[in-house]
Amino acid sequence: MTAASRIVVAISGASGAIYGIRALETIRLRRELELHLVVSSGARATIAYETDRSYEDVVALADVVHDEKDLAAPLASGTFLTGGMLVAPCSIRTMAAIANALDDNLIVRAADVHLKERRKLVLMVRETPLNATHLRLMRELTLAGAVILPPVPGFYQKPKTLMDVVDHSVGKALDQLGVEHALFRRWTGPDRPRVS
Repeated sequence: MTAASRIVVAISGASGAIYGIRALETIRLRRELELHLVVSSGARATIAYETDRSYEDVVALADVVHDEKDLAAPLASGTFLTGGMLVAPCSIRTMAAIANALDDNLIVRAADVHLKERRKLVLMVRETPLNATHLRLMRELTLAGAVILPPVPGFYQKPKTLMDVVDHSVGKALDQLGVEHALFRRWTGPDRPRVS
């Protein structure tokens, strides 16, 4: 297994569990990728409340599922090579813990490993409005190498369903990880009549 063929997805307890689920579904289509998953206890509750998926449905999408309390898991070591990590959604608590290297659970520790090893870390931070502390932590994480990617959809896609809106944000996150997808039509300019 090469580093680029392993992708880590973590789902924290913030609202927007569908972002992590949709990322898992999309990455799963790329059979050459080995998908590692960490789901927080808060995320279990959010999945049950916000979606029609069970926890068992969600973890079945991954090749390897890690317990958030297992700080001895392979993801906790820089010697375990990956192509990148996505936290979707990323709660403010999780973001703050990552920014301060408070490695008290596997999501935070794995994210810290990605930063220290200079690997791609994408955080779909789910909060609004943002206060000065949130923005300061986002800046610090960006300087440390993370990509802060709040789920902010573009409407030039002319979304027709809620999943179109979700797919746009998830697709942007997967672009950062170099995972090919067909979640949205890429911008090629405004539709114009052909000039003969």
